[in-house]
Amino acid sequence: MSLWNLFLLGGFVMWPILLCSVIGLYIIIERFLVLRKAKANVNQFMLNLKVLLRKNDIRNAIDLCDSIKIPVSRILKQGILRYHRGQKVIREAIENAGNEEIYKLEKGLSILASVAGIAPLLGFLGTVTGIIGAFQMIQGAGGVVNASDLAGGIWEALITTAFGLFVGIPAYFFYNYFVNRIKRFVFEIESSSNEFIDLIQLEAENVEKPTPQSGDEKFEPITLK
Repeated sequence: MSLWNLFLLGGFVMWPILLCSVIGLYIIIERFLVLRKAKANVNQFMLNLKVLLRKNDIRNAIDLCDSIKIPVSRILKQGILRYHRGQKVIREAIENAGNEEIYKLEKGLSILASVAGIAPLLGFLGTVTGIIGAFQMIQGAGGVVNASDLAGGIWEALITTAFGLFVGIPAYFFYNYFVNRIKRFVFEIESSSNEFIDLIQLEAENVEKPTPQSGDEKFEPITLK
């Protein structure tokens, strides 16, 4: 029996499951391509950026960020554009840009999680309605039914559960895979942002040579939401 014939035997519940599979597959492919583009050698990028900033070469630092299209470069570019406007302004710009980049990386994951949960439930729903139909058959026949007919009805009902799990399990796997990948990106972004802030603070101290005071403002490490 072909896959299409099995699909038709599952009844009307198979169509929502099919919709879930299409949505899930689209999100998996789209997120995979997005996260692959976001992957880069962050350490090498930060090394090159530090060299330019120590030379106060802001123009080439911005060009470097534009040439490497990854979340870290787009975030730090916002800080570089405000390089001479003070640490507080730079910090706010980096945090805002960082939260925006994280939102872009996480886009669609909530839908994928919903697919992972809804598809098996739809499968169970199809099984329940199928078994209800089988018992209606028994009642309609006055309790005298062929065992093969009853088994066939239940077998068809279980198809929905199989298809629901077939859609839900990969969706759940890829959801966790993407979440772990994004956590890695968040760590890289936070680490690079704090390196950038430390560099700016060090350069400012070298230029101004301020006298330490107990009331001087201290900047906490950047932590993205």
